[in-house]
Amino acid sequence: MKTIDINCDMGETPGNQPGSPDEALLDHVSSANIACGFHAGDPQRMALTVALALRKGVAIGAHPGLPDLAGFGRHERAIAPSEGYQITVYQLGALQAFVRAAGGQLRHVKPHGALYNMASRDAALAKALAAAVHDVDPSLILYALAGSALASAGRAQGLRVAAEGFPDRRYLPDGALVPRRAADALIVDTETAIAQSIALAQHMDTLCIHGDGPSAIPFARGIRQALEHAGITIKPPYST
Repeated sequence: MKTIDINCDMGETPGNQPGSPDEALLDHVSSANIACGFHAGDPQRMALTVALALRKGVAIGAHPGLPDLAGFGRHERAIAPSEGYQITVYQLGALQAFVRAAGGQLRHVKPHGALYNMASRDAALAKALAAAVHDVDPSLILYALAGSALASAGRAQGLRVAAEGFPDRRYLPDGALVPRRAADALIVDTETAIAQSIALAQHMDTLCIHGDGPSAIPFARGIRQALEHAGITIKPPYST
């Protein structure tokens, strides 16, 4: 039986801001990537989101990004591999502490935004991020763009890698994502996203729903229902 994970980026609003969509999204996904405070989130939101995910039985992953609160971690800048290693270890350690304090277990790591995109192309940075994950906990699953330098580095490090696809993003012919600055980078039509999800599910281990999008909840609900209707079981990769 075909299985697929649905992951979503969460915990990306300050802890004292009401109206986070995370609780509703957790009803439709199997894994949560929780911001670790560098690109978004804060200790209060980390604790709240960890508690929500544990209560709803959703697998918890760390979502480390560049130190860029003003730009939401989406502004690329040159960083040395050593810095990539250090900021990744730092953020994994922070979220791992919250998860352990709540009685849970950290399951995976998915870099955020510019850090994810840079590591998808840059072999040296990818190697540093994979080493950071391995050194914190070699049982963690590394989520990486399918066919990317990060996916290759994770496997070379001995990590289990979950190849990731994006129902709400358009792709370039080489398999890279269309840059967000492009007018057609995002898929905003639910039916188009659902069709792309069905196609991606045949080749990927996990699909990402962007939790900060205005259509995140209907996308997540519709995609999950369509996948299940197609006979695909939704479950986190650590349980397969």
